[in-house]
Amino acid sequence: MSTPPLTELTARTRDIFRVVVEQYLATGQPVGSKTLAEGGAVDLSPASIRSVLADLEKLGLLAAPHVSAGRKPTESGLRLFVDGMMQITQPSEDERRVIEAKLGDPGPLEQRLEAASAMLSDLSGAAGMVFVPTTERRLAQMSFVPLDAARALAVLVDANGQIENRLIELDGVDSATLDRASNYLSARLANRSLGEALKEIEHEIDGGRSALDAASSNLVRRGIAMWSEAPDRNPVLIVRGQAKLLDDEAVGDVERVRQLLDELENKQAVAEVLERARAAQATRIYIGSENRLFALSGSSVIASPFRDREGNIVGVLGVIGPTRLNYARIVPMVDFTAQSLGRLTG
Repeated sequence: MSTPPLTELTARTRDIFRVVVEQYLATGQPVGSKTLAEGGAVDLSPASIRSVLADLEKLGLLAAPHVSAGRKPTESGLRLFVDGMMQITQPSEDERRVIEAKLGDPGPLEQRLEAASAMLSDLSGAAGMVFVPTTERRLAQMSFVPLDAARALAVLVDANGQIENRLIELDGVDSATLDRASNYLSARLANRSLGEALKEIEHEIDGGRSALDAASSNLVRRGIAMWSEAPDRNPVLIVRGQAKLLDDEAVGDVERVRQLLDELENKQAVAEVLERARAAQATRIYIGSENRLFALSGSSVIASPFRDREGNIVGVLGVIGPTRLNYARIVPMVDFTAQSLGRLTG
């Protein structure tokens, strides 16, 4: 059954539908006509409310788990609510400061990804996920540090602050040559990949446009060739907070939670889910069967790509949990975390 557009619902029907969804997302429990009437959110008699609830059920927007248990939104109903009725709650200033402070700690990129995943789990009460596919490292600088007369360390620093060292034989190269080669490399490596830097440096040296002498040129070629043989960064997938899925509300839904935990163990499949979200320009929401991997557990995924300062997509982060997630709060939180991580790691 296709989901009816909001324009086909009367104002009264829309109001009751919105209240049912909001109360269900807040409590995780089906909502009945008596609750709606007594709560004061709907100014109608229980009989009138029951009639509207029955109409919404016929439209496929609500479902009754049991005959007398009230209604809860279907996947179609949640999609209609998320796309057309949800009132976004932006992170507060305090929340923004906390997010940026936790992501801004100095250290390797993977440490920041760990922090982002754990923080998303804490904020959502579900599982947080971060995925960075295989990428070519962007560089900051390279230098040669002498150890003795015959050896030096070639030190490479990438744009994320990660440092790697390689031993290189000097063959009689003096400290002045090391300095010239270091300065030349650092000036041309900034914010480039190794492949891009190698192409530019070879073009300059082969074309006689480099100010380097023969010894410095040879050292530069050897240093770049050494690092060009290094593999690019391996894919990184971090999932944190699975234990939060085993909360008190999950007691009556043990099989669904068990299925979800099994699905999260399939790292390659989870990575594929997040990889598809990389193409999105903004935060994406997958509800239940809209995502094949999590269809059996009836779970929702909220995911957003994050970019570096040049606008290149670095990876994607998000939250996975039950369909009763607080979308209005979590969607902007995921979006802000993606923006912050991109600014701080770009």
